[in-house]
Amino acid sequence: MQWVAPRLSPALWAPPLCRCTTHRITLSNEQLWFGTPNTKPACKIRLVWHSAQRHKGGGRRPGDSRGAECHSGLIPPTRSWSLNRSYSTRNGSVPICQNAIMKYEHLLLSTDETITTITLNRPEKRNALAMNAMLELTQALQAVARSDALGVILAANGPVFSAGHNFGDMAGATLEQARELFAVCTTMMDAIQAMPQPVIARVHALATAAGCQLVASCDLAIAADTASFAIPGGKGGLFCHTPLVAIARSVGRKRALEMALTGDAIDARTAAEWGLINRCVPADQLDAATLDLIGRASRGSALSKALGKQGFYQQAGLPQDEAYRLAVELMASSAMTPDAQEGMRAFIEKRHATYTQRPDPT
Repeated sequence: MQWVAPRLSPALWAPPLCRCTTHRITLSNEQLWFGTPNTKPACKIRLVWHSAQRHKGGGRRPGDSRGAECHSGLIPPTRSWSLNRSYSTRNGSVPICQNAIMKYEHLLLSTDETITTITLNRPEKRNALAMNAMLELTQALQAVARSDALGVILAANGPVFSAGHNFGDMAGATLEQARELFAVCTTMMDAIQAMPQPVIARVHALATAAGCQLVASCDLAIAADTASFAIPGGKGGLFCHTPLVAIARSVGRKRALEMALTGDAIDARTAAEWGLINRCVPADQLDAATLDLIGRASRGSALSKALGKQGFYQQAGLPQDEAYRLAVELMASSAMTPDAQEGMRAFIEKRHATYTQRPDPT
């Protein structure tokens, strides 16, 4: 079994919690010990432990511990994982059951049946995408990608959907620090499109700069008529180079450059006409319209949907002949899957199909 350990900030360390047998995480110098007498197979869904919080002075106190609870107790026997001196576990990570809930500082997570909602929850900061917020959102996206959710809603609280990057992360930064910041942002955007589930942005207010990029990176987007969108760097001293990558792929060159060069905001109706979002709806219909679209986008075979999303992003930037070669192979191999065969048989037999396949959570 393969465990994935992403590089995440130690400030984001928090134990997953659920409601059953308690297991103990213990830190001792440079070792992270996970102890449980249970010898049953590992849980199907894994979340990761990436680091311990460092104490003042950069050290860890021997015997420090955090508690965790596993909903079914399905966790491997006692093991240890080495920690390096940055903030990731290079040699492995701890599997946690599918009912575990991560504690987040800047986000809210909720699941209603098969749809998980990730909500940006820094209204006092206008949901600025500061470094720690981006790392946390990336962590949440990767965790939900491995969950049983069939669809994902990306939303926000407060008067602004997202104001984009936090200038405090960039003012006075070195070149290497700036590169790392935008690399982290790119990883976050890529994580949306790497998820097997369809992801829809529910936009109620202004999405600007990297916030607009976040919307453009989602598979789908619904906005209220109170929303607007901008990449305002063209008005100031820092052009919106990275947001323009995602936005141009949604609206085309001329409209993307109009947004980038003028820095002017466009309203939600214009955003829908240009293709930045799927549609604009009255504010009091935003929740219902979002649920309707993600519900329709997440029906059918979960595996087929995941393969389709992956294939779309792989072929979208290719020349037509290469895109067809990729699509032919993907469609032919997908036709061999049990879910595809079940769909064909159900159609021929005039009955409802029963799909059972899920994408590999690893």
